[in-house]
Amino acid sequence: MKRYAKERNDCILLSDFPTLLGAGIVLLGIFYLGFLSLKINFPSVILYIIFGVILAEWLHHNEILHFASEIGIVLLFFLLGLEFSVKRLGSIAKKIWPSGLLDTFLSFGVSMLIAIGFGMDLFSAFIIGGIAYATSSSITAKLLDDKSRMANTETEFMLAILIFEDLVAPILIAVMLAISAGGSFAPTDLFIIAGKVIGLIVFAIILGKTLFKPFDQLLEKIEDEDFKISLLVGIAIVFGGLALFLGLSEVLGAFLAGMMLAEIGKIDRVEHTVLPIRDLMLPTFFVYFGTSIELGNGLPMPLFLLVLFIWSIIAKVLVGVIGGRWYGLSKKVSLRAGLSLCARGEFSVVIASIATGTLKVFGGIYIIIAAFIGMVLFDQAPRIVNKIYGKKKSKKKDLQVPGS
Repeated sequence: MKRYAKERNDCILLSDFPTLLGAGIVLLGIFYLGFLSLKINFPSVILYIIFGVILAEWLHHNEILHFASEIGIVLLFFLLGLEFSVKRLGSIAKKIWPSGLLDTFLSFGVSMLIAIGFGMDLFSAFIIGGIAYATSSSITAKLLDDKSRMANTETEFMLAILIFEDLVAPILIAVMLAISAGGSFAPTDLFIIAGKVIGLIVFAIILGKTLFKPFDQLLEKIEDEDFKISLLVGIAIVFGGLALFLGLSEVLGAFLAGMMLAEIGKIDRVEHTVLPIRDLMLPTFFVYFGTSIELGNGLPMPLFLLVLFIWSIIAKVLVGVIGGRWYGLSKKVSLRAGLSLCARGEFSVVIASIATGTLKVFGGIYIIIAAFIGMVLFDQAPRIVNKIYGKKKSKKKDLQVPGS
């Protein structure tokens, strides 16, 4: 009887917890964790997810948090799309496509086969492959800058791989969402999804080449920054909503909206306006994802988790070792690149959010472990390759002694 009364009081307490108060606590927590991540040199993404896990009981049904997280992830992909004009996409694809396809096969395809080998159905295996696929762009770019490796020989190759993954991941997410919404899935459905994706891409390119060609001039005329925010964020959300209407992913629509505006040339004005809104909203996505992870039943499928994690590291190292050589890098530099591509982050979180139940918990734990170990491998990569291939010795000049 006492236990029933306690549970009833807990339910009342949770139902009386104001939505606005929860949103305020989240924002203050994001500020503190962001500040802490800079101090301890640890990915803020992981801290946000853990924060969400801790507060899941109070925030899981917070409507403001859910809405903010949707806007944040849409703006992330919108700004990502701004970096890819049609011309740039073509130039990147010509050089990186062999290594990019190798990465897709090893990190996505083989991971999916491993999941099937552990008894998972095709759709669950598809999600696992997606979670294990993409390297975290945010973590990797930050580490390249923090460790002063931006000028290294392998950096161009690493960034090209990240860009290739940034292009593939939105399509994977679109396919996953379409499958999950439809329940059963026939081979013909794949062609329907592909047709929708291609149609949306063509539509975005046509708009970018025609209607939005003079868009830069319009932005110059708008002096009020608030109006610019309404216009640009509105475009991103409308395209994201259009993709959802077609049964695809909002992130694909937002990415294409960014790609459409990339045709105007001067994208810095768009980025300057949208970036602060994205930086405010995006952390809420990772917090909200954390609230959906229930750890009450302990660690799910530990053996599968271990096997998948080991393979995901091997896969990225092979991408560096083999793909780096195809790209024209030396053996030593290729290995250093592969060891530096192991961290998983934002794309894995987006894909894991599609899952439910145990699979979502599994994905969340995998991401946290992979992000942390990936950071350690990145930090130790120069030391590891020096032990294997030896440290490059600086050439000593013979000094001419006068009179000798």
